[in-house]
Amino acid sequence: MAENRSSLAVGVTVFAATLMIMIGFLHAMQGLVALFNDTFFVVREDWIFSFDITTWGWVHLLLGVLVALAGFALFNGAVWARTVGVVVAVLSAVANFMWLPYYPIWALVIIALDVFVIWALTVHGRDIVAQV
Repeated sequence: MAENRSSLAVGVTVFAATLMIMIGFLHAMQGLVALFNDTFFVVREDWIFSFDITTWGWVHLLLGVLVALAGFALFNGAVWARTVGVVVAVLSAVANFMWLPYYPIWALVIIALDVFVIWALTVHGRDIVAQV
């Protein structure tokens, strides 16, 4: 029974690492769109905060690379990789919360994926070390 739980936990952690790579790629794509076509994203006037689209493009591009690299590092099962994974997932969720005025549904989807990654890494992250 413990072996099945451990295998499930490893699967959840590997899925979280894969999601981080995907989230990083999606962040980078969002950043590139904002950099190459800054009129694509338009904010409505009823939001309290709004930022320059080019700045957001760089934030998303750099954050995306960082999230993807952390996702690749998770496959080693190192404690530092899980810690970095949780930190960058939190940063990704905060950045997407601030991105809500520009692309609300997309931001909410990424926030939900970030919450799953945080859960998976904090609950099941250590189990991948035993299996690798």
